[in-house]
Formats: sequence, C-alpha cells, structure tokens
Amino acid sequence: MTIWIILAVIVVAAVYAVTIYNGLVKNRQMVEEGWSGIDVQLKRRTDLIPNLMETVKGYMGHERETLEAVTNARAAATSAASGSPGERAKAEGQLSSALGRLIATAEAYPDLKANTTFLEFQAALQTVEDEIQMARRYYNGAVRNLNVMVESVPSNFIAGPFGFKKAEYFELENEADRAVPSVKFN
Repeated sequence: MTIWIILAVIVVAAVYAVTIYNGLVKNRQMVEEGWSGIDVQLKRRTDLIPNLMETVKGYMGHERETLEAVTNARAAATSAASGSPGERAKAEGQLSSALGRLIATAEAYPDLKANTTFLEFQAALQTVEDEIQMARRYYNGAVRNLNVMVESVPSNFIAGPFGFKKAEYFELENEADRAVPSVKFN
C-alpha cells in the first residue's frame, strides 16, 4: 500500500513540475513576442524618419544641428537594434529626445506646420509613438510575469536547472525621454 502512495506522490510531483515548466516556457514566449512587437514599432518609427527629414529640410535648412541630431540618433538606434533591451532603450530614448527637439523647432516655421506632407508624417509619428508605448507595456508585463516565475518558490526550483533567466525590462533612463514627443500643431 505504501508503494502506491509513494508512486502517487511522485506522479503528482512530476505533473506539477511539468506544469510549472510549461508555464515558464509560455512566459518566455510571451516575452519574446512582446520584444518582437517593440522591435516592429521601433523599426516603423525609424523608417518614417528619413521621409520626415526630407520634408523638414526644405523649411529648416539652417537648423543643421537639430537635423544632424535626429540623423545621428536614428543611426545609433539602428545600430543598437540587436542589443539588449537596456541598450536599445537608451538609443531609442536619445532618438525620442532628438525627435522632440525637431518637432519643437518646427513650431517656428508656419509654412512647415501647414505642409500636408509634414502633417501626414506628424500623424504617422504620433501613431507609431502610441504603438511603441503599448508594445512596451505588453513586453514589460510579460517580463514581469516571467521574472516572478523565475524568482518565486516553487517554480524557481524548475527555472534554475532548465536555464530560465530573468528578462530585462525595456525602460527609458531619462525621465524626460519617457514622455511621448508632442506632435500637435495648431
């Protein structure tokens, strides 16, 4: 009779361990899906910038420093595309800051603010910034769920031996970079 009890305990423990393992796998996949969503939105924003810059150059030719800052920040963000979430967040924060300065500088150019192409890019940029924010929230939520499982008992007993590690949040370092650049023109 005791052998059956021991076997039942072993079977229950094995089923529980498999359930925990599958939960860890699910959460890891959600983190990867979330990162993919962020990556897609950041790429969309990076792809918008050259067209936006071409539209702006004709009006803001003497604002070379601002234009170069956006170009350099875009290049840095593009090169950080394969980096860690922290490295990527830093580069994207610099790009957001440069775009914010560009939009603020554009306020001084009434003809630019009335240009329909610029207005279309402005609307597209706002949409992408909103999508980035949503993707970041999804990703960070998935990271939180995985990290809780990796660190909490009893799932940490399964996570360690099977190589599950905490994921890194996608956070902007500079508090000012956390704000979505304002792209409203009235």
